[in-house]
Amino acid sequence: MPEAGLHDGSTIEIQVHGTGPTVLLPVDPVPAEGERAEAMRAWGADPALGRSLMEGLGDRFRVAAFDYEGHVLAHPKPATLTPDNVAADLLAVADAVGAARFAYYGYSWLALSGLQLALRTDRLDALVMGGFPPVGGPYREMLAVTMATLGLAGTATSKEATPGDWSTVEVDLSDAQARQFVTLYEALQDFDDLAAQRRITCPRLCFAGSADLIEYDERWGGARVDIAGPIVRRRAELEALGWTVAVLDGLDHAQAMQPANALPVLRPWLTARV
Repeated sequence: MPEAGLHDGSTIEIQVHGTGPTVLLPVDPVPAEGERAEAMRAWGADPALGRSLMEGLGDRFRVAAFDYEGHVLAHPKPATLTPDNVAADLLAVADAVGAARFAYYGYSWLALSGLQLALRTDRLDALVMGGFPPVGGPYREMLAVTMATLGLAGTATSKEATPGDWSTVEVDLSDAQARQFVTLYEALQDFDDLAAQRRITCPRLCFAGSADLIEYDERWGGARVDIAGPIVRRRAELEALGWTVAVLDGLDHAQAMQPANALPVLRPWLTARV
């Protein structure tokens, strides 16, 4: 199994599946089991999300899957999870699987990571951003959420969250785990995502559920994280900038990332463009 050396000296394992053009997929290729799997199902999530995406694309593409989110939680980078270092880590994964050129699909914060990657390399054949708008991104709001998360780090109790109600979620993170995401969003506060568009030349797709809006209570800084809004309101502008845009009717943030909903968007578009 290939391994990539990351910016902090840690290593990450990569599973490679299929043949064809390489697609980097920062997802956990190992299905969840037991209580974790049951909790994911309660929130409408596929415990085998990463594996399902790999298998759904593997007959046409060489999919390199790696659990980057799980890795940064297991090996926190509180002072160094910056856009530059995240992009360097993603390129290290491409190098580890021998991909001189590759496509990239990321969802949520891993989608904005793909945008940062596209600004730092000419090796991308295609970029797919799911669950985060390429223009008008909620960087200020996400800093508020991550700052609130940092303040709540280490305070988790055994209270069970209500599926679908983000205000009931407990913060089961250490200070270092939470702080690394503050570091990431602090570094993006002056990022002009509209001005950055002229520097992206590869084919690109963005998609989100039409109901992708999370309104946090005061415990989470009272942030209103609107993912769908900028994509819906600025669709014509995004298309003029070169983006293919897909809005998945009625789906929220968690639902739009599920393989049954994402693959019908991803697979034909990647097949046509890569």
